[in-house]
Amino acid sequence: MNGFTEFDCRSLTENVFKLIDKDWMLLTAGSENSYNTMTASWGGMGILWNKNVVFSFVRPQRYTLEFMEKNDLFSISFYPEEYRKALAYCGAHSGRDVDKAVETGLTPIFSYDAPFFEEARLVFVCKKLYGQFLNYESIIDKSVDSNYASKDYHKMYIGEIIKAYRQD
Repeated sequence: MNGFTEFDCRSLTENVFKLIDKDWMLLTAGSENSYNTMTASWGGMGILWNKNVVFSFVRPQRYTLEFMEKNDLFSISFYPEEYRKALAYCGAHSGRDVDKAVETGLTPIFSYDAPFFEEARLVFVCKKLYGQFLNYESIIDKSVDSNYASKDYHKMYIGEIIKAYRQD
C-alpha cells in the first residue's frame, strides 16, 4: 500500500533530536471526513509505562487540538527536505481557513489507522495514552515560561507507538 513498509520502531537508527528539532514533523489527527495537520518541532520519543511512546505538544488555539481531543489515534510523520516549504506552510496557516493538502500538494492517506501523507518518509501511528495542559505552577525553571508570553500553555499528549512505517 502506497510504498510504505511497517517496521519495529525500536530499530530506528536516525537521530530523534534532529528529526524533531531540525527536520520538523507533521502531527495529524482525524478521519477521512475531517482531519487537520500541523507542523511541530517540539516533542520526543522514548519509553514510558513499558511502552514505546511519543510526546507531542499542541497550543490551545491550534485547530489540530480539536482533532486530537476527538480522536484516539494520531500520527507524526517526517519528510524529505524537498517538502520543507510544505511543512512551513502547514505551520503558518490554520486548517480552519485553508485546505493544507490542496495548498501544499501533500496527498492524504486514510487507509491506515490514522491519517498521514503519501510524501512522508517516516511515520509513527500513535494511540493517545495521556493528555494534560502544561501550567505555570508546574514549571520548575521559570525561565522557560518566556515561551508563553500569552500564557497559552501547550497540551502535552503522550501516545503509544502502535505502528511505524518507512517509505520504500
